[in-house]
Amino acid sequence: MAMSNEVPAMLPACHLAGVMEAGCDEAGRGCLAGPVYAAAVILPDGFSHPMLNDSKKLSESARDTLRAVIEAEAVAWAVGIVSAKEIDEINILRASILAMHRALDGLEVRPGAVIVDGNRFTPYLDLPCRTFVKGDGRFGNIAAASILAKTHRDEEMRRLDSLYPAYGWRINKGYPTKSHRDAIAKHGPSPLHRMSFRLLPPEQLTLF
Repeated sequence: MAMSNEVPAMLPACHLAGVMEAGCDEAGRGCLAGPVYAAAVILPDGFSHPMLNDSKKLSESARDTLRAVIEAEAVAWAVGIVSAKEIDEINILRASILAMHRALDGLEVRPGAVIVDGNRFTPYLDLPCRTFVKGDGRFGNIAAASILAKTHRDEEMRRLDSLYPAYGWRINKGYPTKSHRDAIAKHGPSPLHRMSFRLLPPEQLTLF
C-alpha cells in the first residue's frame, strides 16, 4: 500500500475572523482529585502552527512547546480555576463552565465572541457564544485553550503531589487510574479529593 505524503491541514485560528474571538476549553473534568482548569485564548488572525491540535493528541513535550508559543504569540490568554471544594458544591459541569467564565474574566482584551469545546455552556456577559463538539480538533483558539488548560493543570498536580505523595498525582494527574484508586482505598481520600465523585468501585469501598 502506498504511503501518503500529504501534510495534515493546519487548524484555522478561529471560527469567525476579525472579531477577537476567544476559544475556551477545560482540563481535569474526569479527575477524582484536584481542581478543574479552563483556558481562554484569542489568537491573531491568520495564526497557524503545524503542531497545534487537541491537547489529548499531543505528547507532553509537544504540549509544553506549544504552551510557550501560545503564551508568547496570543493576543490574550488566561486560565480559570475551580477548586475541588467548589466542584463538590456545584457539580462538575457547572464547575467546568465557571472555570471557563473565570478564564474569560482574566483576558486583558475583551473578546467579541466566544467558542467552546463540547456541547454545554452558559452565556458569558452579552457576547455571542457557540459550542462545537470536538472543537479542540477544529479551531486553533480552542486547541490552544485545551493546551493551556492541560499544561497549567498538570503543573499544579505535580506541585500538589509533593503535598500528598501517596496518590501518585505526579503521574496520574488525579485521573481514576487503578493505582490512584488503590491508594485511596489504602489511605482514604485527601482534602483535595472530590467527595461528590465515586472515588472507589463497590468492591473497594471502605468506611472513610
